[in-house]
Amino acid sequence: MTDSIMSKAATMEIPINSNGDTGTLAEDDSLEQAAKLQWSLDEKVGSSRGTRDLQQVMVSGPNLNETSIVSGGYGGTAEGIIPTSSIKGSNMHHSSSSSSMTAEETTRGVAVEKIETVKKWGLNTYKCTKQMISERFGRGSRTVDLELEAQIEVLRDTKRKYENVLRLARALTNHFYNMVQTQHALGDTFADLSQKSPELRDEFGYNAETQKLLCKNGETLLGAINFFVSSINTLVNKTMEDTLMTIKMYENARLEFDAYRSDLEELSLGPRDAVAVARIDAAQQQFQVQKDKYERLRSDVTIKLKFLEENKVKVMHKQLLLFHNAISAYFAGNQQQLEQTLKQFNIKLRPPGADKPSWLEEQ
Repeated sequence: MTDSIMSKAATMEIPINSNGDTGTLAEDDSLEQAAKLQWSLDEKVGSSRGTRDLQQVMVSGPNLNETSIVSGGYGGTAEGIIPTSSIKGSNMHHSSSSSSMTAEETTRGVAVEKIETVKKWGLNTYKCTKQMISERFGRGSRTVDLELEAQIEVLRDTKRKYENVLRLARALTNHFYNMVQTQHALGDTFADLSQKSPELRDEFGYNAETQKLLCKNGETLLGAINFFVSSINTLVNKTMEDTLMTIKMYENARLEFDAYRSDLEELSLGPRDAVAVARIDAAQQQFQVQKDKYERLRSDVTIKLKFLEENKVKVMHKQLLLFHNAISAYFAGNQQQLEQTLKQFNIKLRPPGADKPSWLEEQ
């Protein structure tokens, strides 16, 4: 009905009076009513649709991933519309690629550094092995410090002899400990028999007292021997071993020094073109580094050997005097002198019944 009214209104002629005003038509009221009717219908339809759209928005909310940015202004074409999801993805891709590139560069730098380290180690090992083989077969020259080499050989021989003294002293400690334990058990047995054998009470009593006295003096002597063993062990396995470790470093430095020296001599005998001169300069620098290292370690070895000799004389003078006085006093039966010897060297025996096991139990 509305369509027919609007169609009819569109085909009607509108007369114009002499003043340019539209004339009053008989059908104006019907046309106005038709227009009001059409507006009322559109308003109802639009209100209903707007209510449904508002409810949907309130329930689900806007989808930010589907939000678009219009770059062409109002009414622009679709070519100017850029989805924000694509912008977000682009930024994330750029950040991810930057992080991956940084990690890759770091990994590559570490790998290159390791390769260079392995390369230098392999080259140095090759040169040292070549020098060692040449020295063994008598084809290569060797740097020798006769005085220092003699001192090193004396130290190694002294260490072997002191290790033998240490081994024998430990054996003596173990055997003497077993003897003291036997004397202690024998004294307890004699004391028990003295109580149970009235006819031999005095004889068993004398022997029980003698064994107990020997056991007490034996424990005192064991304290002195144990102190002697501990001091020799420190001298051999710590002081001498530390000096020998420095000597080993010195000998390795000597081998490297001779290897780079031989390499420089071989390059110096070759042609003198631009490439050879560059290699000679590099070899000269490496040779100087090895020379400085060799001279520094040689000085360290000389100083340590000097102090080791002084320390060895001082320690052994004290320990040998202790060992002699303790052994002499024990086998002479001089209990007072034996105890005085331990006081002289500040040796304290652990009292019986202590919480920690005595040094005899630790053997």
